[in-house]
Amino acid sequence: MEKGMGSGAAPGRDGSGKSAARQTPERPHELTLSGRRKLTVSGVDDVERFDEQEIVMRCGGTLLVVGGEGLSVSRLSVESGDVAIAGRVSSLIYEEAPAGRGGFWGRMFRG
Repeated sequence: MEKGMGSGAAPGRDGSGKSAARQTPERPHELTLSGRRKLTVSGVDDVERFDEQEIVMRCGGTLLVVGGEGLSVSRLSVESGDVAIAGRVSSLIYEEAPAGRGGFWGRMFRG
């Protein structure tokens, strides 16, 4: 047996053919909507963009699009993945997340 070859999987691979360094575990998330005026979301990986009519968040491999009026991000914790939104919520839509530029925070702190 050659040195460094253990389980038969190629170095840096997990056996599925994907690089182990590129895999990000999908963080479970929860939504709590109170009276259509306050939305809290846990398990958010990134906030892609936001304005008064739409907030787009990345949750695992999907995007959560919150539509409404007078929307604002009242609390954001990047470390814990918690987001609180105030305003009149009129829609919650899940979409497949395209491979993108890293979202709002990724663009802000890119080195």
